[in-house]
Amino acid sequence: MKWLRRLSVLLVSVVVLVIGAGQIGLLAGKPPEGLGVHDGLLAAPSQTPNSVSSQADRYLGHPRADDARIDPLRYSGDGAAAMARLAGLLRQMERTRIVEERTDYIRVEFQTPILRYTDDAEFWLDPSAGVIQLRSASRIGRSDLGTNRQRIELIRARFTTP
Repeated sequence: MKWLRRLSVLLVSVVVLVIGAGQIGLLAGKPPEGLGVHDGLLAAPSQTPNSVSSQADRYLGHPRADDARIDPLRYSGDGAAAMARLAGLLRQMERTRIVEERTDYIRVEFQTPILRYTDDAEFWLDPSAGVIQLRSASRIGRSDLGTNRQRIELIRARFTTP
């Protein structure tokens, strides 16, 4: 029984240390290089199953292209007005920080509540396609358990509701 008590103390200690590390930002990671729009493309999806991209199919041979594929945001009317509406929607979301905002591009950091993992998202007004292309990815870890996809679908639902 003594070993069970020690194991319990060890497990509680590990949990407290991990949560503490998250609270002081040690699990946030660093922004990846290569974000932004380059030759009409956002960055490629991650090599691990923790990202989504509306341009995943443009990266031929990418091992995660099928899993990462998600539809772009559709809008009607003026593209700049749609981007302004999207920026306003993003500002209303908890634990969200707009890092860069232009009339045709928005880069956002989302932070999880307890461990404070940071995810990066980008939204680009693609005038030739008449849509807002997007990419969202976790900075660290192998899997996000679908968090980026769920978040983008939540944004889509709010964006398409007048």
